Formats: sequence, C-alpha cells, structure tokens
Amino acid sequence: MKALLSRAPGGPETLVLEDLPAPELSPGGVMIAVKAIGVNFPDSLIIEDKYQFKPARPFAPGGELAGIITAIGADVGGFTIGDRVIASTGWGAMAELVAVDAARLIPMPSSMGFDEGAAFIMTYGTSHYALRDRAKLQAGEQLLVLGAAGGVGLAAVELGKAMGARVIAAASSPEKLELARARGADAGVLYPSGAFGKEDARAFTDAIKAATNGAGADVIYDPVGGDYTEAALRAIAWEGRFLVVGFPAGIPKLPLNLTLLKSCNVMGVFWGAFVARDPAQNALYVRELLDLYAAGKIKPHVSARFSLAEGGSAIRALAERRALGKIVVEVG
Repeated sequence: MKALLSRAPGGPETLVLEDLPAPELSPGGVMIAVKAIGVNFPDSLIIEDKYQFKPARPFAPGGELAGIITAIGADVGGFTIGDRVIASTGWGAMAELVAVDAARLIPMPSSMGFDEGAAFIMTYGTSHYALRDRAKLQAGEQLLVLGAAGGVGLAAVELGKAMGARVIAAASSPEKLELARARGADAGVLYPSGAFGKEDARAFTDAIKAATNGAGADVIYDPVGGDYTEAALRAIAWEGRFLVVGFPAGIPKLPLNLTLLKSCNVMGVFWGAFVARDPAQNALYVRELLDLYAAGKIKPHVSARFSLAEGGSAIRALAERRALGKIVVEVG
C-alpha cells in the first residue's frame, strides 16, 4: 500500500509517498480501505513536532478519514465487511489502508459521500462541543465566529444557526463572508488578513459592536488567535463566553483586566481530550450531529480536493489559510 510519510520534522514539502506493508489488524480493530481524508490545521503542526502529540516516525499525517471496512478483528461486533465508515485517527490517515480501533468508528449515512464523511467529524465535533457543551449557547444570543469560512468556523456558523443564535461571521475577504452568509450568517465583519496595528484593532472592535447593535457578542468562537483575539474580546457582551479553539495566526496574550470589566469567561476547547475522557457523552453528540445532517441543517463544504501524492500541497493550502470550508485528500 502507499502512504504519505513524515520521516523528519519539517513543512509539507518534507512529506514523501512510499510503499509500505499493510498494517497489522488487532483483535479490537478494523481494516479500512481509505477513500478520503480530511485535512485539518493540526496536520500542519504535527509534521513539524509543534502539536500536543508527537508520534514516532515515520508516520502519516491525517486525523480523520472515510472509507470501507475490508477486515474485522476477532473481538469486534456491530460492523461488517463492506460497511462505509468515518474514523478519527489522530494521525495516520493519509494512506491507502488504515487499521483503526473499532471504538473510533462512526457508521456513515448512505446519503453522505466519502468526501463529506472525511470532512465531517473533526470540524463539526469541535464546534458542537464548543457551542453546546462549553459555551452553552442559547437561542436568541449573538454568536461571533472568527475565521468564519474555514472548516471549524463554517461549522460553527451552521451550528449556531441550528441552535437559534444570531450569527455574526468575521473573515478576511468578501468571498469568505459571502460563503458564511450562504451558510446562514446574519451579518458579516471584514478584518485585515495580516498583522493588526492599533487602528486596525480598534476598527475591528468597533465593527463587531456595530454588528451586534451595540450589545456585544454573547459568545465568541475564536479558531484564529493572534491579533484578532484581543480585538474581539473587547467587543464581548457582559458575562459573555470566549471560546479558545486554535491559533493559526499565533498564540495571543490577553490583558486580564478585560475579563474583569466584562465579567466574562475565557474557556478552552480541546475536543480530542473531551472525546477520550467522556466517550459516552461524545457518542450522544455525534448522534445529534448526524441528525442535523439528515435534517439538512449542516453539510460539509468541500472546496478543494487533492490526490494522496498531493497531500503535502493540501496541508500547505490549509496552513496558508487559503481554504474555504474543508480540503480533502482523495485516494484511488
């Protein structure tokens, strides 16, 4: 089988496509013929040894996939050969065959394509956990989503609307705002794509306040970080909730007097750790997401597709924030 491997720390250009033996199947695992792999920001970090987890090399990047079960371990029940499934892998998905513990599988709806399946669980899982569990978003509240046209951002826009919130999308281009509006955003705020000066930051804060009719955002979803974070926090509502999701623009430092002045909460969102710590609750949330998909309220937006050999280019496109919605690597 072929796999796209990281053999030394480095950028996407260091990944190499190689032939490997098929992986071994454990008694509690299944073998999956991979059809599509979702590309996510952690893929760009893990190959440079900048992520929370540092797998032994060589390893393939790729934290989520969709495919077909081709073999089943002796201790596995509830699945059969030929089943279409989604799998969360953490890493290792950019390969033609992947062995996965059965506990990491989600049966894929018959109406869902492999590209959508591969683009589904990490973005919607992260955003659903953030909004429903951490922020406890309520109908009628105002939700500000930074990076609103990216994978998790667009998922947050859709889920916010499904939960009855008024959604304000913030993004770096009119094209991105148009996509967010098409997915349900009620208002849009355009911000600069580069580093902020003081005037840029003040203008961004003022634009958020204007978009929320002066009330401020009850919940702020921040998968961007950098200079955007403090400027957004300055526009939070009294007792608002600020969700820390990711840092492609850099890890920010916040003046804590802002949290005192607004009596607001700043809360971390680590969906992967939640899944490991509370698999039963996560299973309920996955069911809710699949129900929302079946009802047509959420649907992955796949804007670009790459071959397995082009997996490095797919990761680079995401890391450079060129993605609209999700990027997928397709196999075969």
